[in-house]
Amino acid sequence: MEVRFRDTETWRAVDSFNSAPEAELRPLLTECLAVPRWIDAMVAGRPYASVDALLAASSVAALGLSDEEVLGAIAGHPRIGERQKTGGVSARWSRSEQSGVDASQADRLAAANAAYEDRFGHIYLVCATGLSGAEMLDNLSSRMDNPPDVELRVVNDELAKIAALRLQKLIGS
Repeated sequence: MEVRFRDTETWRAVDSFNSAPEAELRPLLTECLAVPRWIDAMVAGRPYASVDALLAASSVAALGLSDEEVLGAIAGHPRIGERQKTGGVSARWSRSEQSGVDASQADRLAAANAAYEDRFGHIYLVCATGLSGAEMLDNLSSRMDNPPDVELRVVNDELAKIAALRLQKLIGS
């Protein structure tokens, strides 16, 4: 019997990732990191011997993104403190990842996001898992003095962390 992967609840092992039909795997990988070159690398790298091997391949493929790839990837992310407008897997993951933000910080986060966007021309992105709203605000503030090219590399690093966390969720580890 062939197992079909319609949502992340059915993904429970690297073996499932390795044997998944490419047509079903690609949309799920897009939910992890919406960069076609990264998705191609993750598909081409199969089979992975372990979760660690999968995550190492993800890191290598994600850390060298071009500026255009970084900007394209963050276009699908909501602002910190806001909820994604669309449904689906990445919206659920985003809500979970930003669970450290509480309503009392909404105005401060909105103002900080606006200042960041004015400075850099794109949304502020951080791997929010495990961070409180105050920690995210501190992180945003500490990055405001970065030159734009340096900030894009920081965002690239954050995207790589998010991709790794989402891959772990995808395979159920």
